[in-house]
Amino acid sequence: MTRVDDFRLRLGKHELVPIMIGGMGVDISTADLALEAARLGGVGHISDAMINTVTDRRYKTKFVKEKLALYKHNTDSDDKSSVKFDLGQLAEATRLHVENTMARKRGAGMVFINCMEKLTMNAPKETLKVRLATALDAGIDGITLAAGLHLGSFGLIEDHPRFRDAKLGIIVSSVRALQLFLKKNARSNRLPDYVVVEGPLAGGHLGFGMDWAQYDLATIVKEVLLFLQNEKLNIPVIPAGGIFTGGDATEFLQMGGAAVQVATRFTVTKECGLPDEIKQEYFRASEDDIEVNQVSPTGYPMRMIKSSPGIGDGIKPNCEAYGYILDANGKCAYIASWNREKAAHPDLRNPPVWDKTCLCTHMRNFEIWTCGHLTYKLKDTTHRDANGNYQLLSAEHVFKDYQFSVGNTIALPELVLGEVMA
Repeated sequence: MTRVDDFRLRLGKHELVPIMIGGMGVDISTADLALEAARLGGVGHISDAMINTVTDRRYKTKFVKEKLALYKHNTDSDDKSSVKFDLGQLAEATRLHVENTMARKRGAGMVFINCMEKLTMNAPKETLKVRLATALDAGIDGITLAAGLHLGSFGLIEDHPRFRDAKLGIIVSSVRALQLFLKKNARSNRLPDYVVVEGPLAGGHLGFGMDWAQYDLATIVKEVLLFLQNEKLNIPVIPAGGIFTGGDATEFLQMGGAAVQVATRFTVTKECGLPDEIKQEYFRASEDDIEVNQVSPTGYPMRMIKSSPGIGDGIKPNCEAYGYILDANGKCAYIASWNREKAAHPDLRNPPVWDKTCLCTHMRNFEIWTCGHLTYKLKDTTHRDANGNYQLLSAEHVFKDYQFSVGNTIALPELVLGEVMA
């Protein structure tokens, strides 16, 4: 029977195992996870979500502390328009994360960075340009443009010496979004090197409304493939979202997909950045525990485990320390919701806020448990001990299960006593 290893992803001169691990933030897709994908011949992502926070954690910088000290006088103000990121520090944070990752790279695969347009940071164009250009300067193999249409992103880096050398891709959830991107960027005479088509079963922010269940990945992929064929555009298409087995992946490769992007099964690997106790929450989740809600202040629906501690938590906005979602006018939907609840409950220090969440704080603290729709199947991929805890997997095991499995079988890892959490 056909399996994923019977196919190859071709990106320029590179011939790769057609498996791409998605870029989960904040630091959930760690350098270790991305590097394992590259070592095994595929593509791994790091994420630049809250990059200053990540480098503080990984490389002992103090960017968040310094930003908070600079704007501490503003913490009680509703007006966050003055709260800006230091572009030099932002560049340094990006450089540290990318350079340290690329210095450790081994194998024939590639490491990309996932760059979210919706991290507007109170200066959308300025901060995005620094993130993109510095990642290229630091030697990243490629950039995946995520969380938005990125209609102006190519323009921000078209003068960069690596603009035509590095691999640049876009995530879309409809053929219409791809058409808009291609039309807007036609003047650059530079097509994307790949297109990730993300369906409604993906984790985190979705490119759909609350009617997401009316869509399916296979139909969208077919529409994109047909459009590219009719336009005579040879752009690799990479389906993503809800691809849980090697058999699922093979179906999309046989359909014409160049590779698949997967993430959910890697959330419970040792290399993933989630704390181990939270990985157990992912294993334990049932289908009823997973919801798509609108608590994200970005305006996008978001899929998560509904027992996430950050849902309903009324923590005071931390824009002076973080502020990654402040728009160009210094606004964030959570600030408005928190101020409303604070005015209604002045006696409470942190009144519950249910309609929005302080995404910066809670993603930083791993208190919003974003997940793919099929997270409830993770319990079937490993061993469980008498106390109900699950053995963590290695990224290599999951990668190779996708690569070599036949049909929808899932290979359990070798049972290692003492590795199941006590």
